[in-house]
Amino acid sequence: MSVTVFIRYQLDPFKRAQFEEYSKRWLTIIPRCGGELIGYFMPHEGTNNIAFGLISFASLAAYESYRKTLRADLDGVANFNYAEAEKFILAEERTFLRQVVL
Repeated sequence: MSVTVFIRYQLDPFKRAQFEEYSKRWLTIIPRCGGELIGYFMPHEGTNNIAFGLISFASLAAYESYRKTLRADLDGVANFNYAEAEKFILAEERTFLRQVVL
């Protein structure tokens, strides 16, 4: 059974450009580390401080393997450090979803 990680970010609305840069960096890092990136989604109209990321995996075990690989990836570590230094992410929630199929 595949799982999709739905990440909800609460952003500093005055630092959306930094979050967009952070998201763009993940576009190459996540696939390299084993995730199937569906995408990152930025605020456009309406609420200006909520963004989303969706990444799929073959299983929860594959997700756990990805997390280990990601924490050892130099670009991944640099991106985590960038987010921490710039403080544009105020809160982050992860929900694990499965697709409904017949």
